[in-house]
Amino acid sequence: MAVEPITRFLLAVGAILLVSHFCGEVLRRLGQPPVLGEIVGGLLLGPSVLGLIWPSGGAWLFSPEVLSNLDRAAQLGLVVFMFLLGCELRTDRIERKSLVGAVVLGGMGLPFVAGIGVAFAASSVLAGAGAPKAGFVLFFALALAITAMPVLARILVDLKIERTGLGALSLTSAAIGDGIAWLTLTLILVGTGVHGSGNVVTTAILAVALVVGTQLVVRRVLSRLVTRIESEKVMTVVLLVGAIGFAVLTQMLGLHALLGAFLFGTAVPRDCPIVERISEQLRGFTVVVLLPLFFALVGLSTSIGLLGTEVSHWLLFAGVLVVAQLTKFVGAGGAARLAGLPGRQAIQLGTLMNCRGVTELVVATIGLKYGLVNQLGFTILVLVAVVTTAITGPLMRFLIRRENSEIVGNQEDVPPRDRLSRSVSE
Repeated sequence: MAVEPITRFLLAVGAILLVSHFCGEVLRRLGQPPVLGEIVGGLLLGPSVLGLIWPSGGAWLFSPEVLSNLDRAAQLGLVVFMFLLGCELRTDRIERKSLVGAVVLGGMGLPFVAGIGVAFAASSVLAGAGAPKAGFVLFFALALAITAMPVLARILVDLKIERTGLGALSLTSAAIGDGIAWLTLTLILVGTGVHGSGNVVTTAILAVALVVGTQLVVRRVLSRLVTRIESEKVMTVVLLVGAIGFAVLTQMLGLHALLGAFLFGTAVPRDCPIVERISEQLRGFTVVVLLPLFFALVGLSTSIGLLGTEVSHWLLFAGVLVVAQLTKFVGAGGAARLAGLPGRQAIQLGTLMNCRGVTELVVATIGLKYGLVNQLGFTILVLVAVVTTAITGPLMRFLIRRENSEIVGNQEDVPPRDRLSRSVSE
């Protein structure tokens, strides 16, 4: 019996949501952020598991037409997701700007430099066919320098340290780092001729003009609209159309569409009840329905089998993982220590900043789309994102327990959340 395309699409969506959220609940019970389980669910639906167990079923369920429709829905989800990330960027609450600057510089700079070395050494194995070497090297280095703000935020909540000084410092640093990463990625794509006009000067001028115009004009317009529009429905439409419009604009200017959605989000007024309610509603649908579609597409493009039985491939994956983990830890934690953060908190900060999660998956997908990395390189970046994210929560719990057990004297009666906050603010 012939199955209509819409029926197959709906079956695929249902299967993705069921598997992703089931895995998310299982990992939540194991002390991991649910989003990690959703990523794992996407991997299960791809060639790494379903493709091995039931290849014909996977090919039938995820036909090229279905994948095309899933990609469109996932791209819409990413646009809304990036808009929400922009809304959550709070530079106005930074108390020790020098400390945040040091963490961002060290936490992104050292992994980036180390990533350049790894990329040069492994370009023949990981670069996409025909990819410009400079583009691949810079892209791969950037992928290792990322911290995922949304997953980090969830981990902080799970650890009950989201309102501490350490939590605020790590989240702010990750948010600013994400903004820098998206701008850098856009310049890499344009500057190396992979996407856009290839004219870095023109792109830079357009980017600066757009940022300035957004902050000086769009921010003021949105502030007035928020006070004048009482209908939550109308305001939701305004924000969504604005985010999509900015995504279209940046795409037409030769920048990446997701950068536009993120930029528009940074112009949305803060501490506004109607905006907070709308953001919560959009976040619910995006996280529950649209993002799992993206994770599934990542899983369908990831094949652990590409590592195969080649010892060199596994050693390369292990090497990339160690470099990513170690340089992020030393870069962020070491820079924070030099900037005056106490030793224990510097170690904890370096651990938190290693969470790569969703952001690295999005960046890796863009690299695969534009041919900067091949399937093996993409698979390694996805596995690095999964492993570093999975390690962050358990390692932080261990560090916090050890700190609590070692504190004596006057600190014994101070709650852990207050100790962390006090250490960062002093």
